[in-house]
Amino acid sequence: MTGPAVSESANRAASGDFAKYFKLAILVATSIVLWWQPLFAAARLALSSDAHTHILLIIPLSVALIYFERKRVPSIASQTGWPGWIVLSAALLLRTFTALRTSSRSPDVVLSLSMFALVLWWMGSVVICCGPGTIRALLFPMCFLLLLVPAPNEVVDWFTQMLQYQSAVASALLFRIAQVPVTRDALFLSIPGLDIEVAPQCSSIRSSTMLIVITLLLAHLFLHSNWRKGFLVAASVPFAVAKNAVRIFTIAELGTRVDSDYLDGKLHHSGGILFLAIGVVMVIILLWILRRGDVRKSEPRAQ
Repeated sequence: MTGPAVSESANRAASGDFAKYFKLAILVATSIVLWWQPLFAAARLALSSDAHTHILLIIPLSVALIYFERKRVPSIASQTGWPGWIVLSAALLLRTFTALRTSSRSPDVVLSLSMFALVLWWMGSVVICCGPGTIRALLFPMCFLLLLVPAPNEVVDWFTQMLQYQSAVASALLFRIAQVPVTRDALFLSIPGLDIEVAPQCSSIRSSTMLIVITLLLAHLFLHSNWRKGFLVAASVPFAVAKNAVRIFTIAELGTRVDSDYLDGKLHHSGGILFLAIGVVMVIILLWILRRGDVRKSEPRAQ
């Protein structure tokens, strides 16, 4: 009697899982139909704008995180999926609102709102099909999807200008530490034999946003304390400024002391990945220090 009962229970569970994921697939497919224009616009923006390149990585990384953290999902889904229908309704209303374009709304804001509505739809779909417990278990991967929402132009401009100004300040500090005579006037630096303008390109916004995304992932995967996670993520911004300053300092010194071709060579135009690696090393060092704190806190006291 035990064997057939266990087999029947397993079959019911498998059938329930199939129905659950089939319904989820239908809702996701529906979202692609309803949001195909914003999805296409976001992909095109990610391919053309340095500030939005990271968007291309968000869905693959979220899917990978969900796969690796699937064991946290409750085996029995809650039947209280009604909050999901509320979220789905809100997402659909917002999508309808953004679809009715008027001249008073700029396209970048419309795209941001549309992509935010899409992420809401996906979250509501998970609640409906898998229960609120699944959202709680996979909170980070689901919230990570919010990085699909492109920042409006005003936010991008503010972040770029902040990186420019702080990179100029940090670069001047590096020159002084290296005992190189330097004067700074806002975004302009002067050293013997070279005048430097920290232009928007020098903000390295692509590698800076990538560094923030990488830091978010590392904090989630390797830290347990919320304040340590927050501290590491917050530190990624000054680390982004520091790597920019190292880039400006290195290219300027090579261009004035070794070969002027460095000022307009591959290191200048294509060296972002190298200096991104320097920023990642900074993050990993701080992560190692914070992780040691986590380990010490979790160790039992000696009797």
